[in-house]
Amino acid sequence: MACCGCNGKGNVAVKDVDKLDEILSKYEGIKGSLISILQDVQGLYEYLPEEALNYVSEKTGIQRAKIYGVATFYTQFRLDPVGKHVILLCQGTACHVNGAKAIEEAICEELGISEGETTEDGLFTLTNVACLGCCSLSPVMMIDGEVFGKLTPKKAREILKEVKASEE
Repeated sequence: MACCGCNGKGNVAVKDVDKLDEILSKYEGIKGSLISILQDVQGLYEYLPEEALNYVSEKTGIQRAKIYGVATFYTQFRLDPVGKHVILLCQGTACHVNGAKAIEEAICEELGISEGETTEDGLFTLTNVACLGCCSLSPVMMIDGEVFGKLTPKKAREILKEVKASEE
């Protein structure tokens, strides 16, 4: 594949072209719809693949630099695939003071990854966040929208083992 994401003939090598075309036709002629397009593309793939972004640029005429600028500016967008279970670990003041660093170390050791990484089996991605708004439960993490509070390193490991066991 060439560096521009095309196959050398100007055609983007991307999966689900029909679905991408559906997304683009939905916003055709609507100014200021880039964020909505990117949200829908991420909904399709669970992240924003480079090939899809290049396809959006080619079909809409929006410069790739602008698309990447928007995709990298907003934290809701991901340029890399994430695991089936996204772990959001709070690093807010209350969580920090109550041991979030030790929780992070336990999670990283248990899963064999660092913050921002995804496990090899694609099950987990660990992301530190500024605040989950559950200060009275600190330290906390959220997995797939479920909050787990009053964590200890041991409790965090047990939760991860339970989630993993539910996959087997």
